[in-house]
Amino acid sequence: MAAAAVALWLSEWMRTRRIRLWGGADLREFSTPEDLFGERFPFALSLAVPMDPRIMAGIRCGPNQAYADEYARVNRCIDDASAALAAAIAARGFRSRPLAASSRTDAVNIQGDFPHKTAATRAGVGWVGRHCQLITRPFGSWIRLGTVFTDMQIACGPPIERNFCGSCRRCVEACPAKALKGNGWHPGIPREELLDVRACDQWKKENYFQYHRGHNCGICSAVCPYGMKVLKKRPNPV
Repeated sequence: MAAAAVALWLSEWMRTRRIRLWGGADLREFSTPEDLFGERFPFALSLAVPMDPRIMAGIRCGPNQAYADEYARVNRCIDDASAALAAAIAARGFRSRPLAASSRTDAVNIQGDFPHKTAATRAGVGWVGRHCQLITRPFGSWIRLGTVFTDMQIACGPPIERNFCGSCRRCVEACPAKALKGNGWHPGIPREELLDVRACDQWKKENYFQYHRGHNCGICSAVCPYGMKVLKKRPNPV
């Protein structure tokens, strides 16, 4: 497919699926997951789906069942869309592989097969805040991310290579696990300089195990000013 035809097809596909925030990422400098034949992917499509802002605003003191349900609902939406997009790309003769919205495949390092945030920042979808979550202009960090790897030639970026958190430290101060280091993000910064992932994981398991076996918290995202702007401007952007 010609570049213009690919761009038009993707735009229409995303519109039909009501995916309003997405972009292409050039990942040729990164080690992506492999396809069935052991080949890696040069590109990825990053999808961002917003959470209900009223639910997000309600967890500033801790997660609740409404948040856990919304988290699961949006993850299902992303996984369904990612699988459908990967299948549509494959039907056009290109390689593709969807990445689950939330799948911890490395229990030791507490991570998945590839960081959704890396694809999202390279696609220009957003930047990483001090809370180690992606922040977008339209929806703040009140989103979930999906990624579809491909070798289809797509328009990419431009990548976002700086953060726009300024001197704000609300997420750092609100974290009950004291897991956030308070450093500003830039491309290539080790996750450990932003987040003590084990302290975060342990706190969630000890205090919020009833919500997806300690996989949910969300306090740091709930207090982010970029999210509160969404609540004021658009009470329900979902």
